[in-house]
Amino acid sequence: MVSIRNATIDDLFAMQNTNLHCLPENYQMKYYYYHLLSWPQISFVAVDSKNKVVGYVLAKMDDEYVDKTPHGHITSLAINRHYRKLGIATKLMKQAEKAMETVFGAKYVSLHVRESNRAALGLYAGVLKFEKHKVEEGYYADGENAFEMRKFLDQKVAEEYKKEQEEKEKEKEKEKEKEKQIQIEKQIQIEKQKQTQNPQKKKNQQRKGKGKGKGKGKGKGKGKGKGKGRK
Repeated sequence: MVSIRNATIDDLFAMQNTNLHCLPENYQMKYYYYHLLSWPQISFVAVDSKNKVVGYVLAKMDDEYVDKTPHGHITSLAINRHYRKLGIATKLMKQAEKAMETVFGAKYVSLHVRESNRAALGLYAGVLKFEKHKVEEGYYADGENAFEMRKFLDQKVAEEYKKEQEEKEKEKEKEKEKEKQIQIEKQIQIEKQKQTQNPQKKKNQQRKGKGKGKGKGKGKGKGKGKGKGRK
């Protein structure tokens, strides 16, 4: 039987060991200490009947508050291979989400996931209802892109965010339309310049044509006439 509880300092080596065996993204021990000492309420472990750690979720609150909205971030989630497909990852995530909201007033939760990680995408998008926010190119050490995903815990913030995104999309469309119009106007100017230059070119070509015609006509006529007379 597996149970979920808050992670403690004593769990850190087991958490790191689980990470090393399950994930390509690994962290130094000081990174785990930093999370657990700063936000002990929102990281959790899954333990078996012998209190052995079989999975964990490492989480933090975003201390930069770039968008002025308190939100949490899932740093790492890992489950031992023998304990997968038992719903443990879902339970750990939900515990972390709930703690972020109740303890720190988080309005949404964010995370990063590899573009190629279909299993994780299925969990986050399909089961936990996270949505793709944007693509961060070259996010991982090996150069692979990451999806930044978000799940809103506050409906009002979710609606405000949706409205904000719609406005951004409208602005993008306006910019595209503006750029398109500029290109059209440039093309019109080019066509006008061509039309202005063409009449002069035609006149020059006509003059050259007339000159060539006269020269050919005289040369041929004189040559033929003289030849017949002598015979």
